[in-house]
Amino acid sequence: MTDNYAHLVDEVAPAVSFPHDSEALVNWLAALVHNRDYGTLAQLRRAGEPNNAHIRAGWHGGDTHRELFEQVAFLFAVYHQGRSKPCHGDGSLGTAARRIGDGTGRGPDNPGAQRLIDRVVASRRIPWRHLQHAVTRLRTCEQAPPSWVDLTEDLIRWHDRKARIAYRWSVEFHSTAKRR
Repeated sequence: MTDNYAHLVDEVAPAVSFPHDSEALVNWLAALVHNRDYGTLAQLRRAGEPNNAHIRAGWHGGDTHRELFEQVAFLFAVYHQGRSKPCHGDGSLGTAARRIGDGTGRGPDNPGAQRLIDRVVASRRIPWRHLQHAVTRLRTCEQAPPSWVDLTEDLIRWHDRKARIAYRWSVEFHSTAKRR
C-alpha cells in the first residue's frame, strides 16, 4: 500500500519548500532597532561564521535565498548602527544613491557617488562590498537608505536578464527629479 502513494510524495515535496518573505525580514529587523536589541544587531554586523542572528535572518529567505537575506540583514544592521529609530528606506538603490554627496553635489553631480553606482551596476555578481559602501555612505550623509524590501527583491532578481535590475538602478540614479 505504501508503494501506491510513493509517487505522491515526490509530487508534493517541492511544494513544501519555504517561500521567501522580504517584508517579514524588514519588520523583524525594524523591531530589533525599535526594541533597542543592539546585541542582535551587532551579531548581524559580524562577518565570518554565521551566528544565531544570521540564521534567524536567513529563515525569512526560505530554502532558496537564505544567504541573500543574511547579507541584506547585515546591510540593514550596518546602516542602523547607533540609531534608535528604524528606517524602512525609500526607493531603489539607484534612487537612494542620488542622495549620496555633500555641499559640492549629490548623486550624478558627486564624483564619488558616480563612481560607486558605476561599480555597483557593472558587477555580474551581486556586488555586496559596493552595496555595503553605498549603505555606509548614505548613513554618513544622513540620508535614507533604499527600501529594504525593494532592495531584497531586486537582489533576488539580480541575475534575471528580463528584470534588468542594474540597468534600472543606473537609469534611476541618472534621471532628473521631474522624470521620476
